[in-house]
Amino acid sequence: MGDALARVLVVDDNEVIRQLIAVNLQLEGFEVHTAVDGEDCLARVGEVQPDVITLDIMMPRLDGWVTASRLREDAATRGMRVLLITARAQEDDVRRGKEIGVDAYLTKPFDPTELIRLVRELAAGNRAERAG
Repeated sequence: MGDALARVLVVDDNEVIRQLIAVNLQLEGFEVHTAVDGEDCLARVGEVQPDVITLDIMMPRLDGWVTASRLREDAATRGMRVLLITARAQEDDVRRGKEIGVDAYLTKPFDPTELIRLVRELAAGNRAERAG
C-alpha cells in the first residue's frame, strides 16, 4: 500500500460545488487540490501535477473549453486526464469535447458515486500509461 492515491485538481468557480467535489474525492482517499477558474487551473497545474482534472465548463475568465484546449496544447499537461462537468451534455458539447480531447463527461446535477467512479477510472488509466 505504498502507492499514493491519485491527485485530482478540482476546477469550479462555484465554491459550493467545488467543495462538494473535493470532499467526495477526499473521502475516497484522493489527494485533492482546487482552482477557482480556468486561469487558476493553468497557473496551478504545473505545481500540482494532477492525474485527473475535473473541469467545470461555465466559468469566468477562462471557461472549461478554452482551459481543456490549453491543457491539450501543452506537452507538459497533454497526458493529464480531463473530466468535463457540464450542465448540458448535448451532442454538440460531446463532439466539441472529442475534438479537444476531453476524456469523460459528467452532467450536473451529478451523482457523487458516478463522479468517484469516473475519476478512479481516469486515474487508473493515467497511471497505467505513465508506468508503461
